[in-house]
Amino acid sequence: MTSTAGWTGPTGRSERRVPRFTRAERLVHRATAGLMLLCVGGAACLYFSPLAQLVGRRHLVVVVHEWSGILLPVPFLLGLASSAFRADLRRLNRLAQYDKEWLRAVRKRWTAPGLRPAGKFNAGQKIYSGWIAGAVPIMMFTGLLMWFSGLLPVISRTSAIFVHDVTALAISLVVLGHIRLAYRDSQARRGMRTGFVELAWAKREHSKWVQED
Repeated sequence: MTSTAGWTGPTGRSERRVPRFTRAERLVHRATAGLMLLCVGGAACLYFSPLAQLVGRRHLVVVVHEWSGILLPVPFLLGLASSAFRADLRRLNRLAQYDKEWLRAVRKRWTAPGLRPAGKFNAGQKIYSGWIAGAVPIMMFTGLLMWFSGLLPVISRTSAIFVHDVTALAISLVVLGHIRLAYRDSQARRGMRTGFVELAWAKREHSKWVQED
C-alpha cells in the first residue's frame, strides 16, 4: 500500500490518504447498488397497498422489478475484467484467523483500538458479501419460475413465490443494515465515493490491510 499526499480535512489539517478502491470497483458497487434498490423498491410497491396506490402503473413496476433483477449480476460479471476487483473477491472469499478475533470483539462489544483486527474487509463485510452472493441466484431462479410458469414443473409456482418472498424480505433487512452501517462511517463512504481513505482510519479499522499491503 502506498500513501499519497494529503488533502485538507474538516479540521483544517492535512491528512495522508491511501487508495482503497479503483474506479472499476466503485462503478461495480454503484451499478449493483442501483439495481438492488430498484429491485427492493419495486417489490415494496408490489406488496404494500399504500405504496402501490401511490405509485400506480403496476405493469411498469413489474417490468422494472423483473429486469433489474435479471441485470443484477451484470456489473459483477463486467467487473471481473478488473484485476483489482478479482483481487478483492479473493480477499472476500477467505476468512483469516484475525477475522475470528473481529467477530468475537463485535459479539462482546469491544471497541478499543486493536481489538477488532481486519484486513481490507472485516469479517462482517465478508459474511455480508457471501450471503448476498448466495441469495441473489436464489432470487433470480425463483423469479424466473414465477415469470415463466411451467419452466420447471417439479417446483410449483406457489413454492417459488414463498421462497422468493422470504428471501426478498431477508435481503431487504440485510441491505438496510448495510446502509445503516455505511451511513455511520464517513470514511467508508468516502472510500467508495472517491477511492481514497485516511491512513489513520485504515490503520485503526483495517490494521492487517495496512500491514499486508
